[in-house]
Order: sequence, then structure tokens, then C-alpha cells
Amino acid sequence: MISSDVIRGYTDTIILSLLRNQPGYGYEISRQISAITEQKYVMRETTLYSTFNRLEHNGYLRSFYGTESNGKRRTYYEITPEGRAYLKEKIAEWELTKEIIEKIIR
Repeated sequence: MISSDVIRGYTDTIILSLLRNQPGYGYEISRQISAITEQKYVMRETTLYSTFNRLEHNGYLRSFYGTESNGKRRTYYEITPEGRAYLKEKIAEWELTKEIIEKIIR
């Protein structure tokens, strides 16, 4: 399992990447992260929701309510055009970071 300290700077990138194709809600995003990483990274609920709040405050996400078939109301999040631009920057930053670290540790 990866330390949350290692991945802390990439929570925005992770969440925006998962929302770039369709809106989603917290529990669903959390499950996706766990499944995609084969349980090697589990984002804590507090981290997830504080990231949603920060991204929404900065204009990168917008939230809306949706109702499930069981009648339960959920808060959904979707990426904004500003969020797509920010995600593009974060992906480029990640590529550069990965390149630098790989050069150093080889």
C-alpha cells in the first residue's frame, strides 16, 4: 500500500481524471480509486471531500444533486472547462515529475 504522503500532491489530478468523462459522487470515486489501484491506494474520506470542496471553490468542479433509484439523494461532481485546463496542467506537471525522479533513481 502506498503512503498518503507520497500521493498527497496528486489528489487533484486523480479526482479530476476520474471525473473527466462523466460526473460522479464521493463513494463511487472512492471505489474507483481502490479498484484501479488494486487496493494499493485508498483515499480517506476526509481527503476526498476536502479535495472536492477545494476544487469546487477554485472553479474546477461543480456539484449538483441527483436522486438514485432507491430515492437517496446524492451530491454529484462534474469537471468544469477550467477544471479541464487545470487537469491538463497537472498531467504535464506529473509527466515532468516522473521524468525527473526516474532520472535520479536509475
